[in-house]
Amino acid sequence: MAQNENLAELSKAGVAVWLDDLSRDRIRSGNLQQMVDEYSVVGVTTNPTIFAAAISGSDAYDDQVHALAVRKVSVEESLRTITAADVRDACDLLAPVAQRQPGDGRVSLEVQPGIAHDTDATAAEAAHLWWLVDRPNLYIKIPATEASLPAITTSIARGISVNVTLIFSLERYRAVMDAYLSGLEQRVAEDPDADLSQLESVASFFVSRVDSEIDKRLDAAGADASLKGKAGVANAQLAYQAYEEVFSSERWQALEAKGARRQRPLWASTGVKNPDYSDTLYLSELIAPGTVNTMPEKTLMAYADHGAPGTPVQKSYDDAAAVMQAVSDAGIDLDDVFRQLEEEAVQKFVDSWDELTESVRTELEAKA
Repeated sequence: MAQNENLAELSKAGVAVWLDDLSRDRIRSGNLQQMVDEYSVVGVTTNPTIFAAAISGSDAYDDQVHALAVRKVSVEESLRTITAADVRDACDLLAPVAQRQPGDGRVSLEVQPGIAHDTDATAAEAAHLWWLVDRPNLYIKIPATEASLPAITTSIARGISVNVTLIFSLERYRAVMDAYLSGLEQRVAEDPDADLSQLESVASFFVSRVDSEIDKRLDAAGADASLKGKAGVANAQLAYQAYEEVFSSERWQALEAKGARRQRPLWASTGVKNPDYSDTLYLSELIAPGTVNTMPEKTLMAYADHGAPGTPVQKSYDDAAAVMQAVSDAGIDLDDVFRQLEEEAVQKFVDSWDELTESVRTELEAKA
């Protein structure tokens, strides 16, 4: 099958195209394979919200739910078994991609969001999910809360590939990169012959939610309307600048010499929330080599239809810094924005997890 030209060009520019969605129907129908064959998709991300929608809206899970019900498997363990099965199958489908493109062909599975502020529980569940799915092209998603940073280091040191999610601020992003490097260093310290080349990581930097919150505050402050819809991209562009700095440091070079691979920036939350903005805004303006953009199908198809690359990120640093300074000068407390966004994001996934748990409980009871 011929690849879509717009998405193929995006890939050639160094942006790996990942799909932010997964369901058993998508796998079984051949749709996910079609995304790989025709739309340059080389990875998949999931979260509790995605699984809640997948399971509640399909009968593809009925047989497995019935088997779990008659065995009287607990709701929580059933939920893990169901989601792990989908992720494992997606990992198998994407295995050929992983073999030819190290770092891609990956599928992400998130730790329970309710333990986002519990370091030990997060590290323990990451290890359990890694064992449960048992595929080398898996990513375990760990939120970038302060409490989870040591769990990221522990997981990397244990040889678990990690997708660090829910990053909003440059300060936290630097802490995430430090946690990744610390994990690699710890692994080498424990085993000087450890193979670092098989470890992978991405750092998921959220974009559109930054605009949604800052736009709201700009309106409340009566600020210059021309600043709206600018901060999300500018914040991400400055994140890439920080990435270039860290991954050109002597500290990194010492690890790279031992086979370590860079932790790629991943642009997340790239579906546009404001209909007044271009529906490809968070793809076109975040073109940079060695990055990932995970997108909902609607956004992916919009770029396939009419997407075009904007100014490369590396040429935007001065303008991006000016945008963030102007937003701050308008009276917007950026630290408070990022704190609120993290709290809301964690709570949103907790709510989705609760919804997913209740959906599985209902299905188990119906098929017992």
